Amino acid sequence: MNSMKTIKNLAIIAFFATTFIACSNDDDPIPVNEEELITTVTATLVPQGGGTTITLVNKDLDGDGPNLPETTVSGNFATNTSYTGTLSILNETVSPADNITLEIKEEDKDHQFFFSFTNSIATATYGDVDGDGNPVGLEFNLETSASGSGNFTITLRHEPNKLGSGVSSGDIANAGGETDVQVTFGITVE
Repeated sequence: MNSMKTIKNLAIIAFFATTFIACSNDDDPIPVNEEELITTVTATLVPQGGGTTITLVNKDLDGDGPNLPETTVSGNFATNTSYTGTLSILNETVSPADNITLEIKEEDKDHQFFFSFTNSIATATYGDVDGDGNPVGLEFNLETSASGSGNFTITLRHEPNKLGSGVSSGDIANAGGETDVQVTFGITVE
């Protein structure tokens, strides 16, 4: 009788051990959509109808480190002029540089750029949309006004509420989501 109890107990132990092993599979990868490191934002603005292309570059190779970002503006904008803009987003801490622009295009429903200006020196409208017809902002149009100086800020939001009030027209107030990168350029329109 003792051997029957032993066999029965071993069977119960084997059953529970198999159950716990079957329920716990540490080999299954947990999908994680990690934010990419963004070190460099480049905006290239080509005047419609001809003129000088303006390039804005913000490089922050040490991220949150002690060094300030390097910001360059190749020239002044012309007054009352329409520019076609494109953005390039890179991680230059690796070689070759990681082109984050491609990842934003692949995950366009989860990303949106926002553009703001001080002193009413310009306005921006979207030139591209995601698969649902909502704006992305890797391509945009910039319209300058009369002469003046001010700041041009580009903000990339991850998982914004693209259906929020005003978000599709570029109002960041109701966008929510997390800021992946925000850069500001001092620009002059003359």
